[in-house]
Amino acid sequence: MCGAPVLFFVLNAQNFRASPIGHAFLCGTVWYTAFRMVRRNRISMRIVVMGVSGCGKSTVGRALADRLGLPYIEGDALHSDDNKRKMAEGIPLTDEDRWPWLDQVGHALAAPDHGAVAACSALKKSYRDRLRSASGADLKFIFLYGSRDLLQQRMETREGHFMPPALLESQLATLENPTEEPGVLPLDVAEHAETLAEKAVLWLEGEAG
Repeated sequence: MCGAPVLFFVLNAQNFRASPIGHAFLCGTVWYTAFRMVRRNRISMRIVVMGVSGCGKSTVGRALADRLGLPYIEGDALHSDDNKRKMAEGIPLTDEDRWPWLDQVGHALAAPDHGAVAACSALKKSYRDRLRSASGADLKFIFLYGSRDLLQQRMETREGHFMPPALLESQLATLENPTEEPGVLPLDVAEHAETLAEKAVLWLEGEAG
């Protein structure tokens, strides 16, 4: 019963592609796609994916770096052994614990010539300013936020991370909302990581002019 309509659609689609208008449309689509891919690869920015533990910084950060063709920096890997031990034992880090770590993240962001993407909690404005100073760049921040219940659930189900779920409350208490600062995009982590990365790319394209 549905064979004739389907055949009609296929034949008309073939005729459309073969027509001058169809050819121009398809060529335009190809060129637009190619233009956007080149544009993305030309985005030269230093970007921090930030938020409390459990918000998906690493997952979104890697997806974003992959889309932009930029190096990815895992901020947690740059913590000192003492910092990791403290967090594993459920002891919140002090500002004095964090300053050398933030400097390392900032220097890592500054090292690549064409920009980089780093995952870093950057909870306070003073931490973000420290990153800006250490990187010597006008950083862009992707701020991942979500409900306490969702963040708690994610922390309880992930494996192999030194940050225990018990420290979530401390991180939420420390967090200073960055949305009033320039160069910040807030994204709700209730959405899929790939969707968040795509939204971040579109915003960064606009920021790049």
